[in-house]
Amino acid sequence: MKIIARDIPPRAAWALEQAGVHPLLARLYAARGVLGKDELDDGLARLLPPGGLKGIDAAARLLADAVLQHRRMVIVADYDCDGATACAVGVRGLRLLGAQHVDYLVPDRVTDGYGLTPPIARRVAERGADVLITVDNGIASVEGVAEAKALGLTVVVTDHHLPGPALPAADAIVNPNQPGCTFESKSMAGVGVMFYVLLALRSELRARGVFDAATQPKLDPLLPLVALGTVADVVRLDANNRRLVAQGLKRIRAGAMPPGVAALFHAAGRKAPAATTFDFGFALGPRINAAGRLADMTLGIECLLTDNTARAAELASTLDGINRERREIEGGMREQAMLMAESLFDESEAPPPAISVFDPDFHEGVVGIVASRIKDKLHRPTFVFAASSAPGKEHELKGSGRSIPGFHLRDALDLVAKRHPGVILKFGGHAMAAGCTVAEEAFDVFEQAFAQVAQEWLDAATLTRRIETDGPLAPEHVRADIVDLLHREVWGQGFLPPTFSEEVQVLSQRLVGEAKNHLSLKLMHQGSPIDAIWFGHTEQLPARVVLAFRLDVNEWKGERRVQFLVEGAQL
Repeated sequence: MKIIARDIPPRAAWALEQAGVHPLLARLYAARGVLGKDELDDGLARLLPPGGLKGIDAAARLLADAVLQHRRMVIVADYDCDGATACAVGVRGLRLLGAQHVDYLVPDRVTDGYGLTPPIARRVAERGADVLITVDNGIASVEGVAEAKALGLTVVVTDHHLPGPALPAADAIVNPNQPGCTFESKSMAGVGVMFYVLLALRSELRARGVFDAATQPKLDPLLPLVALGTVADVVRLDANNRRLVAQGLKRIRAGAMPPGVAALFHAAGRKAPAATTFDFGFALGPRINAAGRLADMTLGIECLLTDNTARAAELASTLDGINRERREIEGGMREQAMLMAESLFDESEAPPPAISVFDPDFHEGVVGIVASRIKDKLHRPTFVFAASSAPGKEHELKGSGRSIPGFHLRDALDLVAKRHPGVILKFGGHAMAAGCTVAEEAFDVFEQAFAQVAQEWLDAATLTRRIETDGPLAPEHVRADIVDLLHREVWGQGFLPPTFSEEVQVLSQRLVGEAKNHLSLKLMHQGSPIDAIWFGHTEQLPARVVLAFRLDVNEWKGERRVQFLVEGAQL
């Protein structure tokens, strides 16, 4: 492992500090490419204008017609947190803007698979819909859109995924990643795209005289959902996404959020008045995702849609229970999959350039999480496969993959598919996460072909785990109020939370936790003792070591003390 300190441009840090930014924040922002205080303005007026999105004007006109003609609209969602929040934003937003008939349908992960398929299009038509709107899917649904059009439906695709070789023949497509779209924020989540479509629809209805600037419905109440879905989908937090997330967090901290979001905070044991991006990514998001993994994402969407506080609490409690079940299944699977992965190489050897594992007892709803855990531990692109549970698909394996920086997972699958036609039945995804289906008898061919691509594409530098940090932490910043200051900011993918690094003295160390799988440390940091913990680490450290760590506050009997959360060590 290599610990590398980020470059901190001194002029940018100085300019931010002179503009009134806290000295530590000035340094952190400068290291992340922020040049001036105006870039930190998270006001709604600073959001990129919707008109920059290709296809959004056409979508707004079609939806305005549907609203004014009281046509029936059905949203086809995805079964993850981004899809669930995008669906809830779509349903709530369309109703706010006057739609009388808005329904939704979410595919089942096992029986339907991902996206708008022809059978899903037929189910939408059977509901008597006139308009079909996709959220967080649809850009690759060429056959599904064709079927919907053949059934007489108007189709509006809203998505953020990368398109395939051909675009679907929808009536309107809104996707910042479609060819010819010049919208600056290519990293918007599906929920962000749907929110933008609603902004454009409101503008179109205003132009038609339905309401004016004073009487138009406010869409601000949707921002907590936009923030949640954006962080949970681990999209890059560029300036526009950070503004969307900051606005959502402000409303949640002020108590202005849908009952379901408040209930999820309560179920997760988190405090909404002190909400952080960490809560979205590690507390609320997993509880919503669990419904799509093990049960029915309708539960997650209903939790986000209900305005009944008691119903929201009931649904949040159900989601919490499903998430506990998910963790139990994941724990057993992770242990088994890790043993299988580690059996692929000797202790004295480095892991192979890519990892693929399959077990007939694996649960297909959890393979992505397990792949992520193996990738984190071994620092290799990883696929985990489970046998399909879909009727008639028993001889197919459904795999989910996670990658490391420098290895584009979807492109790797594309190359495997071209080199070995017929091995991959279908695939899709992003650079860092992707999914594919292979025939069971073709698993060995896939494993070898995937490893071959990794062997060709990855070099020693890419295969070495690197932790980028913000360098040493001044002793005067080791305070609880500074930790609170940092937690209030918007951090996430592409705008990583502060991580510091420096050499410390290890005063004592012991294993803690029920399974004795966490290392509790007492350190000497720049002349002052401090507690630290390294979750999931069991190997003892030398007396002096360079650590990478984040800051946290440990509360015990009313006392708040700073502690270090260790991320890695350079021995």
